[in-house]
Formats: sequence, C-alpha cells, structure tokens
Amino acid sequence: HRALLAQIEADTGVAGHYLVALWGVESDFGANTGSFRVIPALATLAYDGRRAAFFRRELLAALHVLDAGHVAPARMTGSWAGAMGQVQFMPTSFQRFAADGDGDARADIWDSAPDALASAARYLAQSSWRSGERWGRRVVLPPGFDEALLGRDAKRPLAQWQAMGVRLPGGGGLPRSDMPGGIVVPGDGQAFLVYANYDVLMGWNRSLYFATSVGLLADAIAAAAP
Repeated sequence: HRALLAQIEADTGVAGHYLVALWGVESDFGANTGSFRVIPALATLAYDGRRAAFFRRELLAALHVLDAGHVAPARMTGSWAGAMGQVQFMPTSFQRFAADGDGDARADIWDSAPDALASAARYLAQSSWRSGERWGRRVVLPPGFDEALLGRDAKRPLAQWQAMGVRLPGGGGLPRSDMPGGIVVPGDGQAFLVYANYDVLMGWNRSLYFATSVGLLADAIAAAAP
C-alpha cells in the first residue's frame, strides 16, 4: 500500500505509518472487523435505556448509511456497540469522515482497504492533526517526581520538563524546544511525554492504552520502513 499511503499523505498531511497503526489496532489490518449485525445491535442498545439517546442517534445514522448505498445490509457488520469496518467507525463518524479511496463512488470501509485508510486519514486531518509532528516519546522520570504533574492536560514546554529532570531512555536530554507536552503513565510504570497528536488519537478512542499502542506501533512501522 506504499503508493496509496504516499498519495493520502500528500492529500491530507497524515503520515502513512499512523494510518497503518490505527488499521492494525482496530481490526488486525482488516482481518477482524466484527461479526455483529450493526442495525440489530444498535436497535437493541437504543432500547436498553442506559445510553438510549446516543445509540438511537447512531441507529438513525446507520440507516442513512444504508440508504446512501455504501454497503449492503447483510455486510453491515461490526462490534457489539455498532463500530463498523476496518477502522471501526461509529455510524455518525462514518457520515462525517468516510472517504472513497479507490474511486468507485462508495465509501466501503468493510472491504476496501483504500477506503478504510483514506477515511482514517480524513478523520485525523479534520481533527486538528499536526503534520510532521510526532505523537510522543517514552521518557524516564526523576526520583520523587510529583504525580500531580501527570496528565496529558498538564502540558509544559519541553525545556521545562528537561529542567525538572525528565530524560530520554538512556539518560539523553529532551529536544531543545518550547513545544508543549504532557506526561502520561498508562499502566506498567513506563512514562510517555505526549503532544497534540496524542490528543487527536484520544479523540478517536478515549483510552491511554489505545493511543499509546497506536503511537508505539506507528513508530515501529516507521523505523522498519526502508
């Protein structure tokens, strides 16, 4: 998909390794898109009552997607919560961001990898993605670091974190920059200094584990590319 990803990056400013990482985390690169029929799943959740208004809105959006002819009813499958296709878009996200990447006048995020990748790029590009900036990086916190300073909303310039003893793994200093970043510790004690693009990933799925996993996978893909 190198040529396709290069064209998408030229069009949207979103680098291909982030799109492939999202694709991998969401559906194992299209291999596992979910087997629940979206309309019955959303109708059940809308009737359940706990988040009825949300799922009713998603149900109506899903019906509009079918009416527009993007996918056949039998193929409209996804997660138990109605997330659809290779990039696991909710129906309202499909309406806002789904893109035709292969030129067939449909946005088929179920069976077309070009459509799925172009849709992911449109989502990021229209969610204030910063082209050329990274998502974050692993850092080592100094002994006695004040945990009250943790959180992606507690952003400080890199130079300030450097002055407070935050370092790269191996002891190297942070880049000399006034770029703001916040520090998150998702789970096992590893700390990450995260930037604006991390916030965009959190908008996709509000989980530190998700956003960090996408970022780390994207870095690994970029490092392995010739």
